[in-house]
Amino acid sequence: MKIIVTGGDGFCGWPTALGLASAGHSVLILDNLTRRNIDDEISSNSITPIASIKSRISEANKLIGEINFANIDVAANPLALKEAIKSFGPAAIVHFAEQRSAPYSMIGDKERCYTVNNNISSTHNICSAIVDADRSIHLVHLGTMGVYGYSDIFGNIPEGYLGVTINSTEKSTEILYPTNPGSIYHLTKSMDQLLFQFYHKNWGLKITDLHQGIVWGTQTDETIKSDLLVNRFDYDGIFGTVLNRFIVQAANEYPLTVYGTGGQKRAFIHISDTARCIRLAVENPASKNERVRIFNQVSEVHSVIGLANLFKSQFGCNINTVENPRKELAENDLVVDNSGLKNLGFSPILLSEGLAQDVGNIAKVFSQNFNKDNVLTSPKWA
Repeated sequence: MKIIVTGGDGFCGWPTALGLASAGHSVLILDNLTRRNIDDEISSNSITPIASIKSRISEANKLIGEINFANIDVAANPLALKEAIKSFGPAAIVHFAEQRSAPYSMIGDKERCYTVNNNISSTHNICSAIVDADRSIHLVHLGTMGVYGYSDIFGNIPEGYLGVTINSTEKSTEILYPTNPGSIYHLTKSMDQLLFQFYHKNWGLKITDLHQGIVWGTQTDETIKSDLLVNRFDYDGIFGTVLNRFIVQAANEYPLTVYGTGGQKRAFIHISDTARCIRLAVENPASKNERVRIFNQVSEVHSVIGLANLFKSQFGCNINTVENPRKELAENDLVVDNSGLKNLGFSPILLSEGLAQDVGNIAKVFSQNFNKDNVLTSPKWA
């Protein structure tokens, strides 16, 4: 199968592209390499060294499978995007070409505007290009669990759609789950959902929207095959996810930094499972006749303080509580339905299985790159 991966040079995009190529698919990465520029701008300092895109692609073709690359800004150059789609002729497009950091989107005016302009434009441009190029293309989008918010007012989190009864008619129906984004980044993912609903309703686009939990982990079966294929691994307060921050802190005997009470419950997934779930979605496409398909791409749920205590028991870490820079509930409950991907064969990697390996790998190979000044760099939400 021919597959385009937009944003395929990024933290989730790169291992996904490798995983698809390893499975025998022909992959074309479209990326403008902006994430690398942002890395230089804010000195977020991936603890793993990242090879140039030229070196990555060359090595991937030697060791993994067929991967090509085109430097295209999906948000700013819709004509180049459409020509690439027409020329390559993909059966599926996997969409990662969005600014992915909630803290980055909350730094200031420039970052807020960039996140909205880039994320909404990239999603719309892809949908619009599919309409003109080939409406049979299956669009697989990496969304976020953050679109749901973290209130339990509607009960357990379903997969995208909420069953309701209309008071005035007493009729039952399902609606798109009411969004409650906690950052500008999450707001753009909420707006993506409306674009998908419209393009499916009007042009019958086949769309799968994957609401992913917080990603953790360093390597996949493909990225470990060469130093040139190693994935980026952020641990700073802007791009580093909470669990990856803890992994680096534990590996370097640096106290774990818990925001507020640590009572925030979040959904998590290993980076290998991100790539695996995308492949499952691509190889089992949504039907043109069904509504926009939404899966919750998560493995398990933990509170932040629960994670910190797990690290403390396993690795002897100290725990420091710091002021929470985010505008969020101090504590919340979270129960998530993830039956959709499990029905396609998803069997998740759990923290109990992979945590020690990831901490040990960071400590042994990459600890010399740790900069403690990058740990507490998150901006304040308000």
